Amino acid sequence: MTGKALDEPITLAAVTGAHGVAGEVRLKLLGDGVEALKAHKTFNAAEGGGTLTPTKIRSDNKGGAIARFAEVPDRTAAEGLRGTLLTVPRDALPPLGDDEFYHADLIGLPVVTTDGTAIGRVVEVANFGATDIVEIEREPAPEKGMKTLMVPLIPTAVPEWDENRLVIAPEFAD
Repeated sequence: MTGKALDEPITLAAVTGAHGVAGEVRLKLLGDGVEALKAHKTFNAAEGGGTLTPTKIRSDNKGGAIARFAEVPDRTAAEGLRGTLLTVPRDALPPLGDDEFYHADLIGLPVVTTDGTAIGRVVEVANFGATDIVEIEREPAPEKGMKTLMVPLIPTAVPEWDENRLVIAPEFAD
């Protein structure tokens, strides 16, 4: 899958704010969880262009994480990171197995129905517990009604996709 270029960094987490007074930050996880973050020695701070070196990462027991970075000495510095995306180069990620993909590979793919009707583009992939859900932004956006579609990433709804497009069943395009 290559919805995104192979040299684009992969976002694993986003800083949502400071935690406590000692410089820790709260993280929204966008990857495979806390253990996947711990595997990395550094992160690129997408907005600032700098590097962040984790000294401690732990679960917040709410689906996110708490992290301390060597470069963040206090709460003021931690607050300044709010909104920062933590990325890694694609080659820093483990190799994919058969039938595996990175969510980032689907972002930006054009979406068509099985009969070839253009629907829009994938703008997000989320997982709320049961399965992955692709959010599709309709193109062109309708004047009335939903501007996006949420489609489960199951064979009935998404019978196929590749590096060029994602195909959905017509009954999921309404």
